[in-house]
Amino acid sequence: MQLAHINSRTPDLVQALEALALQSNYEDTAKSLLHELSGITVLVAKKFTNEKTAEGIQDAYQLTIGCISLGISLAEVQDNSEAKLNFLLSHGAEYVFQMGFRRIKTLAELPSYTSICDLDLDPFEQQRNLKRIFVKFCRASPNDMWTGDSLFKQALAERKKNQEIIECAKWLRQAHYAGAIKDVDLDAHAVITIALIFGIAGEAPIVARFKQKDAENLIQGMQKHQIDAEKGWLAWLTKIPTQHHSVLLERMEQLRDTILKKILAKSSVKQIAAEIQKHAGMEEDIDYL
Repeated sequence: MQLAHINSRTPDLVQALEALALQSNYEDTAKSLLHELSGITVLVAKKFTNEKTAEGIQDAYQLTIGCISLGISLAEVQDNSEAKLNFLLSHGAEYVFQMGFRRIKTLAELPSYTSICDLDLDPFEQQRNLKRIFVKFCRASPNDMWTGDSLFKQALAERKKNQEIIECAKWLRQAHYAGAIKDVDLDAHAVITIALIFGIAGEAPIVARFKQKDAENLIQGMQKHQIDAEKGWLAWLTKIPTQHHSVLLERMEQLRDTILKKILAKSSVKQIAAEIQKHAGMEEDIDYL
């Protein structure tokens, strides 16, 4: 995935306050805004840092700056200080803070990896994850350059991609020929790899978990009957909902130069089975001896 362009600048909230300072008779507006920002900082300290220590208040202050700046940035107002100030004053600091924090919550609910386990569903771990993400993307100093919004957009794109991969794997598990696989632990890349390996045969049933003997039988059948893997994959794709095709096509491209090449080169069953285990072993049925 191509990295997003990272813009380095002072936080959007700081830019808005600098624009306010240039206005005449700004004192009343500044006093009201300061009061609102102070209240938000105290709430952040109570929930995420420590309202009883100077360090905790300082951390909360920086998180407030970053979260409001994230809210302004992702609202896509004009990229100038005056427009950012107008947006802040018309909506209120608390509302803009909530805009930013909702984006953080959305990111926290998306998977950072393409594997999941019971721990990922634990409410305590989910709250810890939310705090980690909040601190990572919203900590901002008024005197330093800030890239939180650019990094946020990059992370959001990556996690949405992870979600697509996981949803594809979940669908394949649900359609598994021997019945839906219901356990929580999931290695989505492994599930997709397994399904594509067995999908080479085209009209074969959908396989989302395998035994070693299944893989050996598939390899032997492929090599004996000279199955056209590309035609097999195209036929197999017709069984899959179109929303998952992009994920599967991308994985096919990766497999062409690894497992598929070994199968077509008539490598030994042992060599190919070892390659399959390397890419999909996390979803192998370990009951097979």
